[in-house]
Amino acid sequence: MSTVSTTDFKHPQVYLNNDKNSFAYTSSRDRWPHILTGVIDDVHKTIAETPEGEKRDELKKVLEQITALKHDVEHDKPLKELPNVADDIPVYNRLLKENPTSWLQGGWVFVECYLYRELQVYFDQTKNWKTYDIFSRQKEDAFKASSAGVSELATRYKALAEQLNGVSDEATLKELFKEFSDISLWGNATDLSLLTTMSLEEIKNLQGADVRKKNEEKILVNHIEKAWDVLYADSKQNDGSRVDIILDNAGFELYADLSLVLFLLDSKLAKNVILHPKNIPWFVSDVLPIDLVKTINYLKDSSFFPEGREQIDYFVSKLQGYLDDGSLSVRTSAFWTTPHFFWDIYPQGIDGGSQVWEDIKDSALVILKGDLNYRKLTCDAEWPRDTSFHTALGPLGVHDVHILSFRTCKADVVVGLKPGQDKQLEKEWVEQGNSNPLSWCWSGKYAVIEFNDGKKQ
Repeated sequence: MSTVSTTDFKHPQVYLNNDKNSFAYTSSRDRWPHILTGVIDDVHKTIAETPEGEKRDELKKVLEQITALKHDVEHDKPLKELPNVADDIPVYNRLLKENPTSWLQGGWVFVECYLYRELQVYFDQTKNWKTYDIFSRQKEDAFKASSAGVSELATRYKALAEQLNGVSDEATLKELFKEFSDISLWGNATDLSLLTTMSLEEIKNLQGADVRKKNEEKILVNHIEKAWDVLYADSKQNDGSRVDIILDNAGFELYADLSLVLFLLDSKLAKNVILHPKNIPWFVSDVLPIDLVKTINYLKDSSFFPEGREQIDYFVSKLQGYLDDGSLSVRTSAFWTTPHFFWDIYPQGIDGGSQVWEDIKDSALVILKGDLNYRKLTCDAEWPRDTSFHTALGPLGVHDVHILSFRTCKADVVVGLKPGQDKQLEKEWVEQGNSNPLSWCWSGKYAVIEFNDGKKQ
């Protein structure tokens, strides 16, 4: 469904939940019920932990609502108008009225956004549970399980940061920007051996390293050089740039993102970094503002991460310092949890899109993390895969925002490939023993780093 109020841009059909050739089909039928079962389990646990009284009774009612929602999803019931309990609800209800649909038939992005918004409505209607995060336990458990990676990345960061002091050599900074970008891209799938305790001189030679080449083979489109040129030029012109990061997952991925943040601020490439989390529990693992606070507290807690304390303490002290002096800040918008595609981030964008554009247009680099952000950038549409990233961005692509997308491919839409590259990928994917040639693009095994300078072409 297009939400753009201009006729200048068109996109193909969005991916639909009833398209058996799309990952939307499997996701809506298998993954959503599984997620809702996890939510039901979480609420059961919290009920058991809550004394008898109003709070417990409220949560019991929420449990009944979630159980009924799971039934509706599994039986392809029509989406219902949401109770008007928050400012963004009329957006959902208006779009649903324009395009009535059911859980297993409609546009994948719209319906899945609706699912998470409806879940939050149940908590919005309570007195005591409005800020409850149904995914908090999962986020915490996953982060704690990544303790080895946390310690290793803190060790690598400390070794490089100590050598970085005062370094302004462009070639070295460029290599480090690439390395920290790779870590942010792959999140907890990254090969942390990309960063070692080697000297800065050795880091300059990383471009030819086997591990880097192996990693880069899976990056199907890589515009990191273009992004670097824009960031470096802006940082020189303005004595440090502003960088915005539209966040994706909490846990180790957020931690990896924060290592990129520290590098940008340590190197003085950025004067300010602004993080943009979601403001309601979203797509299971997305970052909420409280998750940044929790991450810092986890890192400071020697019982949570007992190993590598010297290096982790160094990491978190630098992070806390930048938060305290205002170099690092957090800003959120209800727009990020509407079902709107990011084609509405332009001067005439509706339902908060124009305000987001006004906010980010002066940023030297707006980094959007993850699969959902990429799908919203490109309208989750059935673009030919050799469509340019610029074209797929629609109005956002020509309104002076420097967009950099870090995305591991976990859904159908992929743009920016060379002609015929997708057919070659399908062939290789089948040769590797996979039965569905199309599933390479939602396997999480591949990635893209795509940049657009916001100019008309």
